[in-house]
Amino acid sequence: MQRRRLKRVLIGVFATCAVLADAGAAAAQAAASNEQVVITTPPAGSAAWVADHSLGRALPDPATADAATVAAFFATLTPAQQDRLIQDYPLVVGNLDGAPLQLRYRANSVALTAERDRARAAAKDPKLDSTDRALAVSRANDCQGLLAPGRQILAFDPRGRGLVSEVFGDLADAQRVSVIVPGSDTDLGHFDRSVDPLRSPAGMARALRTQEERQAPGTRTAVVAWTGYVTPVGLGPDAVTSRLADAGAPRLVRLLNGLRLTSAPVAPPTLICHSYGTVVCGSAAPSLHGATTDMVVLGSPGMGVQDAEELGTGVHLWATRDPSDWIGSVPFLEVGGLGHGADPTGADFGAEEIASTGAEGHVGYFADGTASLHNFAAIALGSYGSVSYRTD
Repeated sequence: MQRRRLKRVLIGVFATCAVLADAGAAAAQAAASNEQVVITTPPAGSAAWVADHSLGRALPDPATADAATVAAFFATLTPAQQDRLIQDYPLVVGNLDGAPLQLRYRANSVALTAERDRARAAAKDPKLDSTDRALAVSRANDCQGLLAPGRQILAFDPRGRGLVSEVFGDLADAQRVSVIVPGSDTDLGHFDRSVDPLRSPAGMARALRTQEERQAPGTRTAVVAWTGYVTPVGLGPDAVTSRLADAGAPRLVRLLNGLRLTSAPVAPPTLICHSYGTVVCGSAAPSLHGATTDMVVLGSPGMGVQDAEELGTGVHLWATRDPSDWIGSVPFLEVGGLGHGADPTGADFGAEEIASTGAEGHVGYFADGTASLHNFAAIALGSYGSVSYRTD
């Protein structure tokens, strides 16, 4: 009984602190509990894919095959065989880390088209109520936007609120690659916002790549906006536990393993993790092996650890939080599974604390002209000498 009471109190503390800091009715409404269903199983079509022996051999199981196995399998296929698998199993091919990038882009275009058409039909279905029809219209519009010419959709899964990841730049030819790991309230419907775009993963990725081109115009870069896990909604219990982060971390590790095979940057991809995304990155960190990965955390509620050493030896950690970011008002602790541990910008945490001068609020770190955006690009480019540090 005492443990349950403590949990209820801590949920109230976390939500109240955030609401008071952010202010407004929208934040108050978001503080209500809205527990999400994690997605950890392979996408639709996987069972039929595994049962398909039409090529005279087993297809790699999406649930267990590693990126190297997937890459080796696709290397044996003829163009006609590749085309057939894309048409028959677009969601499987489009989400297989290790599959050739161009095949994934094509497969996800097929999958997005099918989901758009399904949603358009639902929007006209008289058996659905007005709310469901409106949601269907929104889903169709979201899919249509991602089908625009030139877009490179690396992953798409229509289950639940929708998962989507996009590549900006030529990932196969990039010398430097970055991966944006976003926080709460990101999904298919909020992946690319036309209003206030820097609140969305796609907007963050565009801003970062533009800054990279400005700072190093001769360097080939690519940025992945990765919404590959189910994020919390609002400021309820999901936001103050690591449940969704722990489910998302293996998916992030698989992405990175796939990038090692399908792109050839001069260094491991830089992880730029925002808000609850820093909890995902903290959970994934001990599984990062090989060359050291630069990991930048911004607006972090904690990474699920007490200091940087707990992240393992494969991470070079950078951290920032601007003074106006409300996340600084949450309790940096972990009790009974609630909370995310110590403040990564704390003096004893062990991160290199970089400047974020000019950034405002919780989502202002990618704004043009900010020290934070300059620093993200510098780190992603490996230009460590031009990184500015917090001095106050």
